[in-house]
Amino acid sequence: MKQERKRGDNQRQHPRRASFIIVEYTVQEGKFRDIMKNVGANGMFINTQRAVAEDQPISLKFPLFEFDHLITASGRVTRCRANGFAVAFDEPISGLICKEGHLPEIVHEMDRIEE
Repeated sequence: MKQERKRGDNQRQHPRRASFIIVEYTVQEGKFRDIMKNVGANGMFINTQRAVAEDQPISLKFPLFEFDHLITASGRVTRCRANGFAVAFDEPISGLICKEGHLPEIVHEMDRIEE
């Protein structure tokens, strides 16, 4: 018998890490750049004031482990709020799968060196 989850239960398979990374994404409303608030192997939350429709495909590009190497991912917009929206990736990002209870280090925009 499948147990139902109560609203508010943590439904994530993998933990998320706080982030401050610019993510470029394309949805039916257009192509945009906003700030990723958190990221995990299976998804992320993007901070934005834009209205983005739920349950639509999304394609994303963002640095994660090095600024010179962009991750390309696809997924679906799963939840929208006034301050942004959540994305579930189609395929997990293998480098973010938690090993021994520790998430790997990721880049942050404040560490980017201006050239």
